[in-house]
Amino acid sequence: MASKLKSLSKSLNPNWAQLLEKLKTSGSKHSRRSNEETQRSILGKRQRQERSDEDSVAGKPNPLIPTSSDCSVTDVVAMDCEMVGVSSQGNKSALGRVTLVNKWGNVIYDEYVRPVEYVVDFRTQISGIRPHDLRKAKNFNVAQKKVAEVIKGRIIVGHALRNDLKALLLSHPKTDIRDTAEYAPYLKDGRSRSLKKLAAEFLNVEIQNGEHCPIEDARAAMMLYQKNRKQWEKSVKDLKRLMKKQKRRKHKKKPRGVEESGEENAVAVS
Repeated sequence: MASKLKSLSKSLNPNWAQLLEKLKTSGSKHSRRSNEETQRSILGKRQRQERSDEDSVAGKPNPLIPTSSDCSVTDVVAMDCEMVGVSSQGNKSALGRVTLVNKWGNVIYDEYVRPVEYVVDFRTQISGIRPHDLRKAKNFNVAQKKVAEVIKGRIIVGHALRNDLKALLLSHPKTDIRDTAEYAPYLKDGRSRSLKKLAAEFLNVEIQNGEHCPIEDARAAMMLYQKNRKQWEKSVKDLKRLMKKQKRRKHKKKPRGVEESGEENAVAVS
């Protein structure tokens, strides 16, 4: 083709030859440009797709972020505590931080607590507590009193709450405790699962990747409660009714020995 064009350019008018050369060069430039544009458009689509995928992941709503700015103390509060190690070997747990959030997940109390006993192990890799955190921490008695005031007469939500209450040296009515470690639908083969696994399965959110955050953990427990609140509260009401029935039956049934001794005493008096 090139040889034909050359032969034509010699035989034709010089103007025609110049025009053919221009058409040849512009055609090659156009094909090169179209190839580049095609490549760019393919890459652009791929980049846009990757960017949209990243945005969808990054923009995915986190269920643990509160949807309300209300920081009031609600009728239901979630609690989570972080422990440090005391005693000679550091194997005894003591309260190092306590957090309370309301039903929307907003923090209503969050304080580092200075244990009564000397801290041997800060358990930083899990608790996230460091020595400087406890230098200006609240005294145990102050934190205990405040938590007791907040949870009194309210439903408390949490995971393995018996450990938190034990660390606080507090008790709470069993009917006002909602423990995600003991709630039947959250058990597997009758055994409790970690809060991390429950959050991943039921909330589709990752927590406790490294140092634990008690705010995040309390929010996760509250979300797990809210997810099954109606069913959970119904099961508690049913349990209360059952307990009342059992009490009534006990009151109605009196031991025979008591009745007989009463009759004997009545006869003796007469």
